[in-house]
Amino acid sequence: MPGNRISARMTKLSFLDLVPVTDTGTISQSLANAADLAKHAEALGYERYWVAEHHGMAGIASAATSVVLAHIGQATSSIRIGAGGIMLPNHAPMVIAEQFGTLEALFPGRVDLGLGRAPGSDGVVARALRRNLASDERQFPQDVVELQAFLAGDERLGIRAVPGEGTKVPLWRLGSSLFGAQLAAMLGLPYAFASHFAPDALDEALDIYRRQFKPSEQLAEPYAAAAFNVFAADTCEEAELLASSQQQAFVALRTGNPGKMKPPLEGYKDSLPPNARAILDHVLQCSAVGTVDDVASGLRAFKARTGVDEIIVASSMYDHAARKHSVALAMEAAKSL
Repeated sequence: MPGNRISARMTKLSFLDLVPVTDTGTISQSLANAADLAKHAEALGYERYWVAEHHGMAGIASAATSVVLAHIGQATSSIRIGAGGIMLPNHAPMVIAEQFGTLEALFPGRVDLGLGRAPGSDGVVARALRRNLASDERQFPQDVVELQAFLAGDERLGIRAVPGEGTKVPLWRLGSSLFGAQLAAMLGLPYAFASHFAPDALDEALDIYRRQFKPSEQLAEPYAAAAFNVFAADTCEEAELLASSQQQAFVALRTGNPGKMKPPLEGYKDSLPPNARAILDHVLQCSAVGTVDDVASGLRAFKARTGVDEIIVASSMYDHAARKHSVALAMEAAKSL
């Protein structure tokens, strides 16, 4: 894993959770499910458990990301827990240093801090968060460097982040654009690409990151991860059905009508008009749907394509038990790597 100038080349598996809320569920139940799933992933051997920051969305319960990570950390004992990610333009760097310094104090050596540049919301929500709507590509790198300084306890800041200073919580740069790859390379940070929903720049971003990487105190050589959707079940038919809930969520989001996660719908994808099916196929092209063998084949192809050090499994499903089974099957399939 990244941190303390180390190198790793065996492919690791981690898990990304948006803490989905179903149309018949509650936020309390979604948070309980997240803790249960994290314990399950830990027992299976997943490297880390990511939680992402999103705001103003009825179907996602991970807005207060650091609080959710504390909940998950308390339910587990060894798996790394990480923000995948914190949308830094929404926050003052000192506040994030304090939050993740607190998490590091609670769960020593288990915390990762992934940083994104998008607001994780629309303009209305962004204004409600009181973020600087004028922030640009120059401000974000400055904020990342300032956050690093707070976590390192840099006296030149003239102010201390307590908790936070001296923890040196490992930072990651998350993104789906070439800008993110360039910044991660320049700062010598591990890089994770959001190919589970924005695959277009995947290959070019990874190439830029590796070619331009500069060693840092945190990382001696490039360490890349990329996200991959997995919908696994005992039969292909069941996996296709389970995947339809996430497919409905993507279509709803792309058509400006996001909401709580809906139950699986048989034949959903085939019921869509051709242009909608094409959009769905494109957005979800980094995915495997099917049995263990199907997922193994998909993971091998994704690994061969990207050469990443870590594959981040994304797998939102309506039924919690089915999701846990899919997570287990994904790890079984990953053994072929």
